[in-house]
Formats: sequence, C-alpha cells, structure tokens
Amino acid sequence: MEISWSEFAQVAVAHLLAVASPGPDFALVLRQSLGRSRREALWTSWGIGTGILWHVAASLLGLGLLLRGSPELFNAVKLAGAGYLAWIGWQALRSRPRPDDGGGGRAPEVPGAARGAFVTGLLTNVLNPKATLFFVSLYAMLVDPRTSTAVQAGYGLWMAAATGLWFSLVSVLFTRAEVRDRFLRLGHWIDRAMGAVLLAFALHLATSALP
Repeated sequence: MEISWSEFAQVAVAHLLAVASPGPDFALVLRQSLGRSRREALWTSWGIGTGILWHVAASLLGLGLLLRGSPELFNAVKLAGAGYLAWIGWQALRSRPRPDDGGGGRAPEVPGAARGAFVTGLLTNVLNPKATLFFVSLYAMLVDPRTSTAVQAGYGLWMAAATGLWFSLVSVLFTRAEVRDRFLRLGHWIDRAMGAVLLAFALHLATSALP
C-alpha cells in the first residue's frame, strides 16, 4: 500500500480550504461556542468531523455519483438538509436571555447535552448534499483511479480528523474567558444572529431544490 504524498498534499490542502470557509458547520460551532459550553462545542465539532466519513464512504461506494446523477434524489436530500437547518435556526432565533447572562457563567450542563451536541453536528454535516458533491469532485479530480481503496479511505480518515481538530480549535478559541466575557451579555443575541444565518442557509438550500 503505497501513498503518493504529493496526491495526499493536494487533497489535504483542498479540504483545508473548504473546511475553513464559512458555512453551516462553522455557524453551528460558533453558536455552540458562544451560547453554550466548551464541552458541547467540542462534541459538536467531532460530530461534524464524523459526518465527513459519511461523505467519503458515499464517494468511495459510488453513492455520491448516484446523488449527482439523480436530480430528484438530490433535491430530496437538499430539502431534508434545509428542514434540519431551519429547525436548528428557529430554535436559536427563539433564544431568550439566560439567568446567568452578565453573571460570569455559562449555560448549565444538562444530562445528554454532549450526546445531543454530537448528533446535531453529525446531522448538520451529513444532511449537507453540497458536501457530498464536494468530496465526489475532490476524489474525481485529485485522486488517481489507481490509488488503492485503502489509501483513499485513509485520506477520508485524515479529513475527518482534520475537520474535528479545526472546529475544536474554533471551539476553544471562542470559549476562552476573554472572548466569552466580551460576548456574555449578548449571548442570546448571538444565538439569534446565528439562528438567522442558519435559516438563511436553509432557505438557500431549499430554493435551490425548487424547479
């Protein structure tokens, strides 16, 4: 099993540029970081990273090509993703001032919060059909067809880990005390702003599915 390091470098750089660009994943992690706890933000980050594995598997198994070749199926996935983003955005838009806002604290941890944060991150990424098409294109353009499936899967594992690490870094940065204190009194307004952003992504995704 021989790895082409030049090929790997191209895949890694293309993925890094894509994951660092603003999108639903970034908006969600920012909302979790500024409005919830570092623990929830980190679990959300690794949920997003795990979601990458679905897109990679879809690419390797040919499901991504099926999605690209079937407008009806692609639009159905778009609408599912739009609905989920809209639900998260609506919940954030309804955010109210917390009793601890201005008191130097964070929203209290609740049982199952970490699991819920992970699932939210996972589904936000998995239900983004544009991500699936990105990975299909990435493998089609940058990966030699002669590259073994094991090596291609290894690229996927790297990208999943890199995604989790990137958003974990974002989580740590925006949950630092000095950043938190600056935004603490505006916590519910930040939730609402991120909710509006997520609703905008949902609207864009839904309208792109219409004929």
